[in-house]
Amino acid sequence: MAAKSNPTVRRRHLGAELRRLRMASGLKSKEVAERLLVSQPKISHLENGNRTISPRDVRDLCAIYGVTDRGIIDSLMEMAKESGRRSWWHSYGDLSNSVYIGLEADAVSLHTYDPMVIPGLLQTPAYAEAVIGATIPLLTAEQTATRLKVRLRRQYRIYDPACPLRLWVIVDESALRRVVGSPDIMREQLEHLNALSTEPHITMQVLPYTVGAHPGLSGQFSILRFTDSHESGVVYLERFTSDLCLEKPSDVQHYSAMYDHLQTQVLSPDSSRDFLTDTTKSYIEAAIEP
Repeated sequence: MAAKSNPTVRRRHLGAELRRLRMASGLKSKEVAERLLVSQPKISHLENGNRTISPRDVRDLCAIYGVTDRGIIDSLMEMAKESGRRSWWHSYGDLSNSVYIGLEADAVSLHTYDPMVIPGLLQTPAYAEAVIGATIPLLTAEQTATRLKVRLRRQYRIYDPACPLRLWVIVDESALRRVVGSPDIMREQLEHLNALSTEPHITMQVLPYTVGAHPGLSGQFSILRFTDSHESGVVYLERFTSDLCLEKPSDVQHYSAMYDHLQTQVLSPDSSRDFLTDTTKSYIEAAIEP
């Protein structure tokens, strides 16, 4: 899998191993920070994989934790070197969601719900451009083009021949009814959704208005899961100025329960395709009206 060389993944794996070594040593993160003359948040960021760690930091941490096995130290230091390497998205500059892109590149499955728009991995180029331009009005034409390229490049992940991303998508009826761009763009988008829903690794279901109030009213969220059996997963919350990645098992469990509840209220895959077909017809009719 291409994700094996993913620097974000390397940082997460390295951070998890450093956390394990710290806990085995009986030290608190505050004590480690004091010995290294750094802030406690830095230790937390390193262990969560939220920032790059240098081989020197790894060496110093191993000394503090009493690790003397040269093979373990060298392996961790090599992982630190690999975690500093650049991935494809770095060529597009400083992206606010680069951490999420790295996680998405390594995930084996993704459960996602968005009450407002079609999820980015399933957007057509025209729909994606319209969404980006409308939701972030201060972007220049160049910045909009860059974000569009990144979004479309991310979609390669669902077609990875070695390990296609397993997708569970709940599409709110609001996202299907909201005219983004034009009726023609919406028609093309819904036809694209309908086609993708037939892929064996993609489950797409519609949450209709008729369900009334539901847990998803609190907003968009995604749950990413990985091959690591010791990881419960990561919850991603996309916001306007900053995004959140929640890794506490209790948070993942809470959002997983929310998703499970939503799945009891959605239309079946077959009924969802029928719903998409009917909604697409309304856009075809709107497009031909004088």
